[in-house]
Amino acid sequence: MLVSVPIPAFPSAMKTEIHPQYHTDASVTCLCGNTFTTGSTLAELKTEVCSVCHPFFTGTQRIIDTGGQVERFRRRAAAKTGSATTPPPTA
Repeated sequence: MLVSVPIPAFPSAMKTEIHPQYHTDASVTCLCGNTFTTGSTLAELKTEVCSVCHPFFTGTQRIIDTGGQVERFRRRAAAKTGSATTPPPTA
């Protein structure tokens, strides 16, 4: 048999003084130049990658070579496999 237990009513589910202001029209700007609006506690957001320029969504692979690390890795990988071909140029 189920017994009904009364739940006490709370005057407010959230405290009024501790929550940040929520902006429903926050603008997001990507490094590629794409801009769109979203909801956030910040009025303006800046991102490095968005759905327009991310390789997963575009289908392209972009390798960011910092200090020749990619080239150094490709040389070591080619030396281990015994491949004498040169790697393709990176963009």
